[in-house]
Amino acid sequence: MTHTYYTQGSPTERWERAGLFFEAKDYAAAARVLGSLVEEVPEQVAPRLLLARAYYHSAQLTRAETELRAVLERDPVEHYARLMLGRTLERQGRDEEAAGHLRLAEALGASLA
Repeated sequence: MTHTYYTQGSPTERWERAGLFFEAKDYAAAARVLGSLVEEVPEQVAPRLLLARAYYHSAQLTRAETELRAVLERDPVEHYARLMLGRTLERQGRDEEAAGHLRLAEALGASLA
């Protein structure tokens, strides 16, 4: 597959393609599609959040953290992004920093189970 496959089509088509890759657990391919989509529509939270999830599941934790922080800059009470940031920080061994995000996520309604 060439690079153009990941960037061709309308934003809606690329969003759908990214979702298919994500559902198939091809997180790296999903991230490639979503990366260009996020560049094109940086104000939209959903593509950035799915990109963060794709990075998280493909163990690209620094990239996941960057995207999650960008989501939270736009929407500080996005409880799922807050939860994911806490989990991402935990996976990086940053438990103390993670704890505050996890407490806030729970206070905002996220289930920590």
